[in-house]
Amino acid sequence: MSAENVVSHGGGTGAATDNPVQYIQHHLQNLSVGEGFWTINIDTLFFAVLLALLLMFVTKRVGDNIRDDNAPTGLQNLLEIVLEFVEQQVKDTFAGYNPLIGPLALTLFMWIFLMNAMDLFQVDLLPLMASWVGIHYLKVVPTTDLSATFGLSFSVFALIVYYNIKIKGPIGYVKMFLFHPFESHGIIPKLLLMPVNIIMTAIEEIAKPVSMGLRLFGNMFAGELIFLLIALLPWWIQWTLGGPWAIFHILVISLQAFIFMLLTIVYLSIAHQTHEAHEEHH
Repeated sequence: MSAENVVSHGGGTGAATDNPVQYIQHHLQNLSVGEGFWTINIDTLFFAVLLALLLMFVTKRVGDNIRDDNAPTGLQNLLEIVLEFVEQQVKDTFAGYNPLIGPLALTLFMWIFLMNAMDLFQVDLLPLMASWVGIHYLKVVPTTDLSATFGLSFSVFALIVYYNIKIKGPIGYVKMFLFHPFESHGIIPKLLLMPVNIIMTAIEEIAKPVSMGLRLFGNMFAGELIFLLIALLPWWIQWTLGGPWAIFHILVISLQAFIFMLLTIVYLSIAHQTHEAHEEHH
């Protein structure tokens, strides 16, 4: 259904081009339950879990079909290329060894890519199909939901804190807040700088998940908004602009998945450094 067709706006109907603001607001509204902080976006959870299950199913099927005497299939070749690419990023970026980092990076890259790729569906297609069963609001791109991107980034942040404490030890982790970024000699100067160091380091640490979540959300939300604006144009302009933008957007969704994965590797690599190496790094 194009923007010129009749769409449902939570009960009322009308041509989208007659009220473009309402049309855009309608498409940016999540299917949710609850209020305030306790709001749960059902569509975000549904598509995120569905894509995770799809990823698990496909990769398991490919893995089960791998045999020494079988020639690799097209899908197997594709997954092997992605696996080798991610593995190389881990080798180049991660200092030390942790068997969790490779699978984590691969999972984040492929899962975020699939969630981003939902943006390539025609903006009215899935909401129209949902309206046939009485669902009037549906956002199909989980990464255009700030709660989803923050959920991903703060999950990574939890691992960062865990490995900071595990590798540096509780005392070493506390020292990171007390004596970084400003160092000094003598007890009195150190005591005076401690409040400043605590504030600066806390801001630096919190900025990691916040920037990761906001970067992914902002780029995907902007891309979705452009698709909606294109849908408001006459059909012949939609075909002229929609195709090139979709092709360019493939680069965007891939790049955002890559950046999130790479930052995860970098931050976890820093967390695996000893206290002395961390100070030298900074």
